[in-house]
Amino acid sequence: MKFVTDVISVPGAAAGAQGNDDAPTAVIAPTGTLSDSTLPADGEQPLAWAPTEPAPKKRRLGLWIGLGIGVVALGAGAASMILIAPGTTVAGIPVGWMTPGAAADAISAHVAETEVVLTGEGDGTVLTGADLGATVDATALADEAFATAPMWNLGAWMGDSVPADITFDTEVATSALRAAVPTSFANPVDAGVVFDAATASYIATPAESGTGIDATALNAAFADAIAGGSKTLEFPGGPTEALPAVSDDDAAATVAELNTMLTTIGFYVGEERTVPVDPATAATWLSVVDDDGQLRIEADAQAIQATVDALPGAVDRAPVNATTIVDSAGNVLREEQAGVTGRTVGDTSGVAERFSEQLVARDGVFPLEVAEVPFETVSLFRKIDIDLGSQRATLYENGNVVNSWAVSTGLPGTPTPTGNFKVFAHTRVQDMGCYPGAPYCTEDVPWITWFAPNIGFHGTYWHNNYGQRMSHGCVNLPIDLAKYVYDWSPVGLEVSVFN
Repeated sequence: MKFVTDVISVPGAAAGAQGNDDAPTAVIAPTGTLSDSTLPADGEQPLAWAPTEPAPKKRRLGLWIGLGIGVVALGAGAASMILIAPGTTVAGIPVGWMTPGAAADAISAHVAETEVVLTGEGDGTVLTGADLGATVDATALADEAFATAPMWNLGAWMGDSVPADITFDTEVATSALRAAVPTSFANPVDAGVVFDAATASYIATPAESGTGIDATALNAAFADAIAGGSKTLEFPGGPTEALPAVSDDDAAATVAELNTMLTTIGFYVGEERTVPVDPATAATWLSVVDDDGQLRIEADAQAIQATVDALPGAVDRAPVNATTIVDSAGNVLREEQAGVTGRTVGDTSGVAERFSEQLVARDGVFPLEVAEVPFETVSLFRKIDIDLGSQRATLYENGNVVNSWAVSTGLPGTPTPTGNFKVFAHTRVQDMGCYPGAPYCTEDVPWITWFAPNIGFHGTYWHNNYGQRMSHGCVNLPIDLAKYVYDWSPVGLEVSVFN
């Protein structure tokens, strides 16, 4: 007889195997002697199910407890990385155990909700921080609080308060206070600056004080109350002196600046104020504006443009040629006319706008760009001929006759010397021949132009007989013509005397 032992998994063993790799596989063994009659027809051993011992379950309580503690520890560690340390305050506002975002909201809400009770004339009126335009950079402060006192830093717990700058919007605060207690407000009057046509200068108009509730002092008290942990404070609602934003001193300083500018205002070519601007015209260009308590100068470029348009006519000039008197050798005897360079003003587009910007900056000196036009030098060769035969003097310039007059030269006993001479001196007036033993004495002879020893042209008041020999050797002329020769003839001028 043959016995075969099969390995069979008990019902549920497969599931156990899937759920637990350690579950045993049961083996079915023979339980007694089998008769041939009980054997299967083919002689094989019959099959029977045998129960399997349940596998002992592993205890995992410690694992689950440890895992829970780990999760809690992990959560606490993560929280310490995003929360602000306990006891932290910003301007007295608690922000501990908060994220920076929640802290920013708490700071903003605290400032907006803090109440001001106006006493006295205020009659208990309540205004909030929001009513007064109170602002604070809550986000930046919350970030600063977290940066300096994160929860994970135990040394930062219960640390110093983060200071904050809580400010009122002055316009909003004043409007709210004025609406709450209108009787406490009387507007101050700012000092001003106006142009006085009578004196052609700027003068100041005086300032006047007013009354109001001091928003600046209230702002400070509001911040102190919050820093002290309070969300309410009392403040007097009665009037206090309200000073003007522009004082008399402010206006006087602006007046001094403007009047100083009026003394130099204009368009310049180099150091020359070629086109001065009179104060009355300048005043039509300028305005003094009270800009929220600051005096500011404005300049009207369109008004300036009219003067700019006239610049070419005022600035442009033709050159003036230099004129020199020379002798026959070309030597310069005298500069008759100094040369003057001409000029033309450059492009004036944009000048009015640029000048207006300068005036706003209190600078009234505007330099002009000009193109120079050079001058030429002209030489004049002058000489005088005296014809004793015709008793005539002729003045030449560059070979051309300038003037010719009848004269009176020396008598036969005192002739005028002939030859070529040069002017060597000029005498405005002197006595002639008035010395002991002299054959004549003529006092106060005017406009003498000397060209030979004791011989010259001069004015004659004692006769009118020109064209005839009359003198002691000099050349007599009417007084006005003698003055002309005196001015026309430089030292070195050539004089030719001939018959």
